[in-house]
Amino acid sequence: MNRINFLWLVVFTLGLFSCKNYDRNADSIQSGKLKIGIDDSYTLMMDSQIFVFEQIYKYADVVPFLKPEADVITDLLNDSIQAAVICRPLNEAELAMFKAKDRLPESVAIAQDGLAFILHPDKQDSVFTMAQVEGFFTGEVGFWSQISSTGGDDEITIVFDNNKSCNYRYIKERFLKTETFPTNCFAVNSNEEVINYVATHPDAIGVISVSWISDVHDPTANSFVKKVKVAGIIDPANLKKPGMPRKPVPAYIYDKSYPFHRTVYAIRTGLKGTLGTGFVSHLAGEKGQLIMQKMGMVPTTLQVRTVNTTP
Repeated sequence: MNRINFLWLVVFTLGLFSCKNYDRNADSIQSGKLKIGIDDSYTLMMDSQIFVFEQIYKYADVVPFLKPEADVITDLLNDSIQAAVICRPLNEAELAMFKAKDRLPESVAIAQDGLAFILHPDKQDSVFTMAQVEGFFTGEVGFWSQISSTGGDDEITIVFDNNKSCNYRYIKERFLKTETFPTNCFAVNSNEEVINYVATHPDAIGVISVSWISDVHDPTANSFVKKVKVAGIIDPANLKKPGMPRKPVPAYIYDKSYPFHRTVYAIRTGLKGTLGTGFVSHLAGEKGQLIMQKMGMVPTTLQVRTVNTTP
């Protein structure tokens, strides 16, 4: 089943077409125009959500602007957009700027996301320890020979989607604080470019959002999965089976045993009762959360079922 057919099935099975009674010209939670900034990490995820939302509400027009997180925040503060999807809430300084305008923005958690480390499909060394991952970004681990005796002498290349993205910021805040990345780290322009680069460069490690490879119903995501290999991470801080590698699959993101997990937020800065309120409510509500789950993401309000297959 292709992605579009799957989304139509979601719309049909949820009975969404019953919601049709509203004024097409009114600016309300069900109609009007909403400009929303979306970090490129969540392009595929939000493309599906916008598609379904606009099928539910025929007179709603959600216009996405796909940009790095830093540029999305700038647009919010400049009132160029009225909503955003990024992996952090607004900070105190940003909230103060809105308060000065007598505005009360709202940040709502809509999903749990994982940061994925991707490798060339032929790479044998596909499990890293937390110490090795930290070493990638501090410069202490710069060659494959430092990963294993069979790793070879080639230099490790680290590729980010953008130096203004949430992925870049997340790693910098976690490992470097005010320090700079080593010279073997660089950024391209999107998560898709990271995937394509890693697929053709055997010594590269790409840093992307797992949402780009999680949706088994999306032919785009499936094509990306075939191009790369996802690394497993061994975290000694895990109390249960600390030596077992974890990949960014929903169960391990949900129970936080995969160490690179984070929360995705939908932010509304416009007036209550407008389309921004309606769309954020959709994302955090049952229908939007079910779509998240069907796409392989971890919803914040629906329970994720985990199955123990060990005897």
